[in-house]
Amino acid sequence: MGCFTCLSPGRKDASKIEDSNGARSNSGFVHDAKADAFFEKEQVQDGSSKSGKKKSAKSFTFRELAEATRNFSAVNLIGEGGFGKVYKGRLESGRVVAIKQLNRDGLQGSSEFLVEVLMLMLFNHSNLVELTGYCTDGDERLLCYEYMPNGSLEDHLFDLPPGKEPLGWNTRMKIALGAARGVEYLHDKVNPPVIYRDLKSSNILLDEDFNPKLSDFGLAKLGPVGDKSHVSTRVMGTYGYCAPDYAMSGKLTLKSDVYSFGVVLLELITGRKAIDVTRGGTEHNLVVWARPFLKDKRKFVQMADPLLQGRFPTRSLHQMIAISSMCLQEEPKFRPLIGDVVVALEYVASQPYSSDSMKTP
Repeated sequence: MGCFTCLSPGRKDASKIEDSNGARSNSGFVHDAKADAFFEKEQVQDGSSKSGKKKSAKSFTFRELAEATRNFSAVNLIGEGGFGKVYKGRLESGRVVAIKQLNRDGLQGSSEFLVEVLMLMLFNHSNLVELTGYCTDGDERLLCYEYMPNGSLEDHLFDLPPGKEPLGWNTRMKIALGAARGVEYLHDKVNPPVIYRDLKSSNILLDEDFNPKLSDFGLAKLGPVGDKSHVSTRVMGTYGYCAPDYAMSGKLTLKSDVYSFGVVLLELITGRKAIDVTRGGTEHNLVVWARPFLKDKRKFVQMADPLLQGRFPTRSLHQMIAISSMCLQEEPKFRPLIGDVVVALEYVASQPYSSDSMKTP
């Protein structure tokens, strides 16, 4: 499909493209009237709140956030992507936060900005990152989040520097379960349901205890309601995580997120990236590499991350691979609901690894 930028890795986060409803404004941001109306009317209701009212989020001035980051000093830079840069900052109150400054010439525009502010103001769940505030001074667009000291899941799975301890099995299960609960909240606890659309390891942030929180909701979409089975939209997402049915048809469903979650599970199990251009042949695409293993239980143990050094319960490994395999079914109707995935992961997490657990040969 010609508009599917996920099929070409290109620059980092280059798969995030403008929605077909967007039109670029003179300021460099995409203006989307539908997003504005969506934001004003607050159509999404938080299923965990009886009142359904939005949370408060402070409107910061640009000067306040500049001071919090030492004028956006390179020393405070903690991340960068197609949307712009993320800085660690300290507010006047003393609270440490993460501040995302959108690049006016970048890939994320006011449509995504409005959607993300709306989502995080309305939603309240322990596995979703908390929005502290935002800034809309002039052409500036900034988001202020709670600071997550352990960075992203991606930081702890791939290209570890010498001496850095890899994630243990129990921590991986904790992260998988927490992330699944975050997606379950979006799918089942809000009305209408919300499709995350950008589930990947770099968007799963970790607090000081490695509790996971989903972040970056700029691509989130309202899911189908009533007798509708999908919403049609221009294909957006990240190469390696997008469901093949969505990539080919533009039909977005809740099962699109389930497929992406299956890819994240594979990353947790194998320690391999969804897309790794440093690997040759079929090994550069994690799902393609994993397919033959998923069909033969005798090969399951070969999929385990070598950094685990056999420190995992073999039975739990098999169960995790089976869950991932179900999520990665080519036909969306054969993928489980995220609620069923949560139940399955709760069972696996109830059997933690210990030194007395059975190790692999």
